[in-house]
Amino acid sequence: MTYFEAVLLGIVQGLTEFLPVSSSGHLELGKVLLGDTSLPQQSMMFTIILHLATALSTLVVFRKDVWQILSGMIGPVHSPEWQFSFKIIISMVPAAAVGLLFSDELERLFDRQILLVGAMLWLTGLLLFVADRAKDTSRDVSYSNALIIGLAQAIAILPGISRSGATISTSVILGVDRTHAAKFSFLMVVPLILGKIAKDLMDGDLGFDASEISVLGAGFVAAFITGLIACQWMIKLVQRAQLRYFSYYCFTVGTLAAGWALLLQ
Repeated sequence: MTYFEAVLLGIVQGLTEFLPVSSSGHLELGKVLLGDTSLPQQSMMFTIILHLATALSTLVVFRKDVWQILSGMIGPVHSPEWQFSFKIIISMVPAAAVGLLFSDELERLFDRQILLVGAMLWLTGLLLFVADRAKDTSRDVSYSNALIIGLAQAIAILPGISRSGATISTSVILGVDRTHAAKFSFLMVVPLILGKIAKDLMDGDLGFDASEISVLGAGFVAAFITGLIACQWMIKLVQRAQLRYFSYYCFTVGTLAAGWALLLQ
């Protein structure tokens, strides 16, 4: 992989991690378009590095909220910060369970499965379209909502389903305030990403050549900077109820991806 390709994919990750169009799906499409021939383990390593970059950009954007949450965790059990932290933990359970139980099966899905990506982009589009029509969005995230949103995040592990799109759409459909939905969606994934990286490092599952460090670094920086911009942009878009425009995009790209995959068969 060249520096140009790494930076390009980093920009794609930075935008699509927060915009509801599936970062994993676009990374798989990008790898195919760029002719990436790396082994699945190396490809997954690059994907994880880019996800780490966007996780850190999330922490920067929500640094005040993160500090309040961490401070609240050592305070009274029933404080708003403690309760929010516990809801984040509840939301993590489904995706963590799926990741631990089906890690090998999931890794195979991140190996240029373009037809799957196209179908899942259509599913993302449908979710966004339905969510954008929701009217009653004034509630806070409840404990039961946190679990349901967590289930949506677990399903969104599939390449082509937007994680932010699935979790924000599910939140809005459940009646959660749009600003709270975006904040909860972006913060709930950070512990999972950091935990996934720690597990893979301890298991030795991530393969890369030392000569690729600078290329990985270039992709990381591109994803981090782009993520800072996209995260703040997405919050404003959710507040303005403009998710349907992304549904049209998902329908279009999903159709093109599926058609391309069928032509190549």
